[in-house]
Amino acid sequence: MSVGREMPGEELGPPSGRPRHGKADWLTGARITAVHGLFYRPEGRAGEPEAVEFVLDGGQSVLLTCASDRTLNITSGAWPGLPDWCVPAGQWQFAPPSRLPPPPYGGAWTVIGTQERRDGHGEVHEAVIRCEDGDFVVNGGDTLSIRFVRR
Repeated sequence: MSVGREMPGEELGPPSGRPRHGKADWLTGARITAVHGLFYRPEGRAGEPEAVEFVLDGGQSVLLTCASDRTLNITSGAWPGLPDWCVPAGQWQFAPPSRLPPPPYGGAWTVIGTQERRDGHGEVHEAVIRCEDGDFVVNGGDTLSIRFVRR
């Protein structure tokens, strides 16, 4: 699932902010070991995150960000590094989003499927990552929202 990026004068660098390609079930079988919200908070963490990064077993990650048109961008992440657009870097921080459960026994959620809900223009406005114990639901808007719905 890794998507590299070209660095001037170098070969491929670590994935960060490049769109992923393929079907909506692109995460099926992956194991999510952590979920981190990315907050822009010069005054400290509060409210909803600007982005959410799902860290996968093996060190790769998936970054969901809110676009200016209230849709979601889904890209490869660069965990534990910040995305390139986090400027100034000192004003951004990762933290667990509120109201999400800790990983289940065994240390990871296993993805059994995904679903992307699209608007009338074909843009993703909601992503659902289905796991054995419940679903992560990520919505675009003025800010990003994430919740976990148990089955």
